[in-house]
Amino acid sequence: MPQHAHALDDGLAAGPDGRPRCGWGVSAADYVRYHDEEWGFPVSDDRRLFEKLCLEGFQSGLSWLTILRKREAFRAAFAGFDFEKVAGFGARDVARLLGDAGIVRHRGKIEATLNNARRACDLAEEAGSLAAYFWRFEPAKASRPERVTWAALRAQPVTAESKALSRDLKRRGWAFVGPTTCYAFMQAMGLVNDHLDGCALRGRVERARRGFERPTVAPGPAAEPEPARGRARAAGGRARR
Repeated sequence: MPQHAHALDDGLAAGPDGRPRCGWGVSAADYVRYHDEEWGFPVSDDRRLFEKLCLEGFQSGLSWLTILRKREAFRAAFAGFDFEKVAGFGARDVARLLGDAGIVRHRGKIEATLNNARRACDLAEEAGSLAAYFWRFEPAKASRPERVTWAALRAQPVTAESKALSRDLKRRGWAFVGPTTCYAFMQAMGLVNDHLDGCALRGRVERARRGFERPTVAPGPAAEPEPARGRARAAGGRARR
């Protein structure tokens, strides 16, 4: 969940149309659009999945609003996050990106994105698509909180599934994919619906998830979430790092 969420008891705040939304989703105009049109809706497009995980890595230590406002510049700099193209980037591209004032000029994060693009090519070939791989980690309904409240999200910034995803990606050589980053990715890409109870968008996202056709998983071993002490806990989700 993006930073700067409103610290209200119920976590909700009135949007521009007067309807309640997740508090963070009304703190800036960019957030209103992102909250209402993107956050939590299920995604199966490999480029969008790769983009989001990369941008979550760039966001580390910054606000998501900073990254969101630079997103178009990131897309231009990284070939629309076509991971097959980014996998071919080399030293000249790193120098170019370090000189691009439109993005976050952090050598470690830039080099991690290039590395992750190469790992993404391998993973897409193995699993059939990145979507097929990532959706393996969708949490079971029984592991989700009965009610998605602000208190519940703050109580559990990571989940068993985000830990499992992080662990498996690291095993495969990915970087900047800690469990908190992975859970933010899962929230944004619709693997969970963490719009708060009472948010005007929660029902719309839930309907989109019910109608979403999960990507076909290619045959082969899939990483399973670790048995979680937290699976039995009522609280799930996260308050943004």
